[in-house]
Amino acid sequence: MSDSNTTDFPNPSTFILLGIPGLEAAHIWISTSFCIMYTIAILGNFTILFIVKRKPSLHGPMYYFLCMLAVTDLVLPTSILPKMLSIFWFNSREIDFSACLTQLFFIHCFFMTESGIFVAMAFDRYVAICHPLRHSTILTNPVVAKIGLAVMLRGGIVVLPYLLLARQWSYCRTNIIPHTHCEHMAVVKLACANTHVSSYYGLFVVFCVTGLDVIFISMSYIQILRAIFSLPTKDVQLKTFGTCGSHLCAISAFYIPRLFSSLKSRFGQNMPLHFHILSANVYLLLPPMLNPIIYGMRTKEIRGRILQLFAQKGTKIFS
Repeated sequence: MSDSNTTDFPNPSTFILLGIPGLEAAHIWISTSFCIMYTIAILGNFTILFIVKRKPSLHGPMYYFLCMLAVTDLVLPTSILPKMLSIFWFNSREIDFSACLTQLFFIHCFFMTESGIFVAMAFDRYVAICHPLRHSTILTNPVVAKIGLAVMLRGGIVVLPYLLLARQWSYCRTNIIPHTHCEHMAVVKLACANTHVSSYYGLFVVFCVTGLDVIFISMSYIQILRAIFSLPTKDVQLKTFGTCGSHLCAISAFYIPRLFSSLKSRFGQNMPLHFHILSANVYLLLPPMLNPIIYGMRTKEIRGRILQLFAQKGTKIFS
């Protein structure tokens, strides 16, 4: 008699997502927390897009890159949360094989895109602080558009081998994924073939592609700090560094959880499974929620526009 755990099916029609095994009793509370994070991310990023669109004085490279970041932060959590909530609330665990690979592509493609946007934003700050007189001639609108397109294409090209490799494996162990979404390593572990190529390529992406992004960002900020410390007074130094503060906070919120999650998924075999799954979801939901808060609070122009909008709404309510 055939067994679903031993039958070879090169292209399974569906996978079964288990959610967070071991924490089934807490699914409703976990889903509520994730739903709140998602709502904040959606409202915050749409607010950023609305403010930049409506205020002509914000039509510059820094804010164009910020809009790219906001769009990425809308897509990234949206690629996982609807299915996750259907698992938690309606026990709808099945996901089509093609839909699973599509979700995998969107998660990793837009993660790589966001990493590239942070590099572009660091380059923008480098030019603005180290070569202020040339900023408007170097980062023209066509150049910004080309950088955005290149970042998006890079994300798709880097992630495409994930899909090609995942599609060619034979899945003879099981079609059950103990996760809330189709994460790359969670899918690879189901294959019965030798998947070392996928594992090594995943490590290459983490350490070489994402690692290079971190190196480029670090090099930009080393040059920025050298330029700041050469300024004549402390007040000017603090004011100039303040323009980079929000970017540094967003970078930390993005890279630190991702690095921890990647290392843990490969080397933290002794950690409980639910801890792996929770941390994987947090690193996809936390930065999109925090980024609009960070930029809204720390960027004077955006903060001022938000306060102005609230003041207008309050005037209309009480008038």
